[in-house]
Amino acid sequence: MPSGLNSPLSGRVTSGFGGARNHKSRIIFGISVIAFVPMLLSTFAASVTVGSGALEFGQGSQQAIACDPNVYASIGEEWHSAPTIEDLSAGYFRVRAVTISNLDLLSCRGKKLRIRLIDTVGAEIPIGGAPLADPSPHVIQITLPNVDAPVDTGDAGALALTYLTGEGSIISSEMNAAVNVSVTGTSTYDGTNLEATNADVTFYIDPTATVVNIDGQRVGRTTVETVANNL
Repeated sequence: MPSGLNSPLSGRVTSGFGGARNHKSRIIFGISVIAFVPMLLSTFAASVTVGSGALEFGQGSQQAIACDPNVYASIGEEWHSAPTIEDLSAGYFRVRAVTISNLDLLSCRGKKLRIRLIDTVGAEIPIGGAPLADPSPHVIQITLPNVDAPVDTGDAGALALTYLTGEGSIISSEMNAAVNVSVTGTSTYDGTNLEATNADVTFYIDPTATVVNIDGQRVGRTTVETVANNL
């Protein structure tokens, strides 16, 4: 499984701790994404207030609290060839993966970690499953390790990798996605040394690129949430 991403789609959010939402979810961060340039990495800044305030995305807001006060998001892309009779070189840059960097696995231990992609007009993008599947997965979720000393792992079963509807219901279908939790090596975001309190979690949308191919230009932002494991 690839261990790193190279993309300009990255975001930094600084937050505090606060109360609970109506749905009892804990959102680590949200980040507006406005451009895709493959194979590069740059910073995207967002101004937010978290806790009793609202998390501002630039295309909306959402009440939020956090189990980690300082995390980053980056989206990795790769060229997806889609030749036509008129243009044999046609294609686009597909969303390959979403990486959460500088994640404190100890503060967020045992919580469910979710990602979703939002398009440029504010609608959730189907993120897995067969095209036009009903219900269509709009969320990829794992359960973070509930241990004192996390290790590198890509074990989808141990991490309870699954799809959810946009409302949070589990979808029982074949997974096209994969995941990797890294606490060794260097961070995808800034090259710092990884450790339990500075981990990378990478969600691979569809490593085979045969089922889920999302044109990066469709993505307006990505959101990441943590939810208590008893929900």
